[in-house]
Amino acid sequence: MSSVPFHYVDLRAFCYATEDEKRVTDALRTFLPEEFEIERVVNAGHHGDRIVVLSARVERADDVRHVLSKLSDLAEWDRVLAEIDERVDDNNSLFLRLDKQAAFTGRAELGQGITLRAKVEAYPAKHEKAVENARETFAELADEAGDADDSGGSGGEAA
Repeated sequence: MSSVPFHYVDLRAFCYATEDEKRVTDALRTFLPEEFEIERVVNAGHHGDRIVVLSARVERADDVRHVLSKLSDLAEWDRVLAEIDERVDDNNSLFLRLDKQAAFTGRAELGQGITLRAKVEAYPAKHEKAVENARETFAELADEAGDADDSGGSGGEAA
């Protein structure tokens, strides 16, 4: 992927009192470049329980490419592409929810536990242009994932 149509990518996960913070951190690190800094903020829930918010903002193009390469393992690309218009808001931010448990084992799956927010580059800054840019990028990632899975080498172009 030569150009990256995202200004930045934010990743965030909550670590509840019943969870091991190191495991949640490792799950978040699945999508981050090596040695990337994770911000840690300790909060209290409604009943006084400890909630740690772990987050990272990825801004450098190479680092954003790294995050996107980790997402290329998603099996649900058809679903993501079908829902892309709903996944991009009026501020041109794209949202995905990723499975925290799968991420801990090194896999990328849609689910709950990790929120990915990517600010889509769009000139002019219109929802339709942002959706188009996100769709093109994710279609390319889906093709790359399909080519990696395709042992016959007949990988075709996306329509």
